[in-house]
Amino acid sequence: MDTREQGQIKEQVQQQFGKNAEKYVTSQRHAKGADLSELTELARAEGAATALDIATGGGHVANALAAFIEQVTACDLTQEMLEQAQNFVQGNGRANVRFVQEDAETLSFADGSFDLAACRIAAHHFPNPDAFAREVNRVLKPGGCFLLIDNVGPEDDELDRFYNELEKQRDHSHVRAWKKSEWISRLERSGFVLETLKAYPKPFEFQGWTERMGLSGEQIESLAKLFSDAPEAMQKHFHLEYENGHITGFQGEAILVKARKRI
Repeated sequence: MDTREQGQIKEQVQQQFGKNAEKYVTSQRHAKGADLSELTELARAEGAATALDIATGGGHVANALAAFIEQVTACDLTQEMLEQAQNFVQGNGRANVRFVQEDAETLSFADGSFDLAACRIAAHHFPNPDAFAREVNRVLKPGGCFLLIDNVGPEDDELDRFYNELEKQRDHSHVRAWKKSEWISRLERSGFVLETLKAYPKPFEFQGWTERMGLSGEQIESLAKLFSDAPEAMQKHFHLEYENGHITGFQGEAILVKARKRI
């Protein structure tokens, strides 16, 4: 992907999330969940004094970290998301979080600025995830901890293509849900040692999944047709659920990774 294409994707991200920013603050999928609780507990065990929440979105990770970390920096590419996140976090009485507009692939922070970095449900929007991984490594102190949560594509190529096609049709700013094997390789190449990788099923409620993107009825029907036209084996893999002939949900997969910057 060339520089022009990467810039176009980032513009799409800002447009898409700018107009839907408030939905991500109130989304139960983002505000709660076992993945957020697990990330929080892993972070708490680190005893970090400084933390960076990359692509903070609705601010849920920053809000959780601020309960026990002295100084949290929350960054996002989209200004409207930052404003919503700031309202949410400060509304919870957190005074130790600063909010800055940043590109995850070209962070402005100095080398070794943070004890801990986190990124939750965002990296599939990054056009250059290798640059992102290198930047996270750079801004962490030696031995610093990186916690990553994101949706992943199946290891099977056909299933992987199908899932990413769905996501791209739903959200044009989607770049790729990478395979678990791709994340392992990327992080190790970027100077991390993997300590934990947990894969877990991720159920999607179809209506909420589409409404967060502000899709039209026609666009929603088109997505539903992609599912219904898929081979039976593919429908089984994604655990499609129907009610009165209409799709109500399906199941993807996500990972939680704990990695450490090499000393």
